[in-house]
Amino acid sequence: MMCSLAPGLGNDPRTDAPGNSEEMYMHIGRHDGRIEVRPIAGSIGAEIHNVDISKDLDEATVGDIRKALLDHCVIFFRNQRLDAERQKAFTRRFGKIFIHPNYRGMQADPEIIVITREAGDRKIVGEEWHADTTMMGEPPLGAILYAIEVPPYGGDTLFANQYQAYEALSDGMKKMLASVRAVHSDRMVAGPQANKNAYRATKVREDADWRETVSTHPVVVTHPETEKKLLYVNASYTMGFEGMTEEESRPLLDYLLQHGHRPEFTCRFRWQPGSVAFWDNRACKHLAIHDAGPFRRVMRRTQIAGAALG
Repeated sequence: MMCSLAPGLGNDPRTDAPGNSEEMYMHIGRHDGRIEVRPIAGSIGAEIHNVDISKDLDEATVGDIRKALLDHCVIFFRNQRLDAERQKAFTRRFGKIFIHPNYRGMQADPEIIVITREAGDRKIVGEEWHADTTMMGEPPLGAILYAIEVPPYGGDTLFANQYQAYEALSDGMKKMLASVRAVHSDRMVAGPQANKNAYRATKVREDADWRETVSTHPVVVTHPETEKKLLYVNASYTMGFEGMTEEESRPLLDYLLQHGHRPEFTCRFRWQPGSVAFWDNRACKHLAIHDAGPFRRVMRRTQIAGAALG
């Protein structure tokens, strides 16, 4: 089963495609041609071909891209040429740009985060399984990451389908988690106590005026567009369960965190210059692999503002 689809849509892009049900990709119509959606793994992820996202796309094409995102949780584009302004313009076709509070004042443009990994960095941004910025009361809907400079090998990104993570839980576990809320904080990823800046090129706020942001979200979230249930905890931000101490929460939380990225829920994306990843931050987790060795890696990220989750 691929990532969830919106209500009324099928679950298998091969059988939903017009024509031969055995095709390995599906065609989706647009006004000026056809985009191709090619799944890259059995559970999550698809490459989108025959579209230049630097252009002013028509509404039909934007709708097709959004459908592919909902279908596959994360979508990828190859051989794109995006400067910062064109990346922001593409991002705005899907919503308002989210301003990350922990990079405010740390980057030249508050709407963009340039993520740089230099040779010798001992830590990198995103090296744990996480969804982005979930300490916010309204976490980002999604993110768009553009590859500017990539190593010849290493530096891949993994993604994990959280619909499938939820579906694979036992009925008893689903019942137990139905009304549980989790506490999300940014104290492990920013602020002076996190001490990230000493070990990596991409700097985050660690100033004395930084303050922890804390929010709670359901452990089981109903996606606002697909209306499907998914597991919503992650290693970077989830501290424990509401009404429990962190120590009491840890055994169950550790299980759910490990369960959420079982291999059969995942895909792996190898970057090339001009590659783009666009993920649904509500429906998947991701992890940047810290294995680029002596090589530099430079990426440009925008985020799309979201809404409260229920």
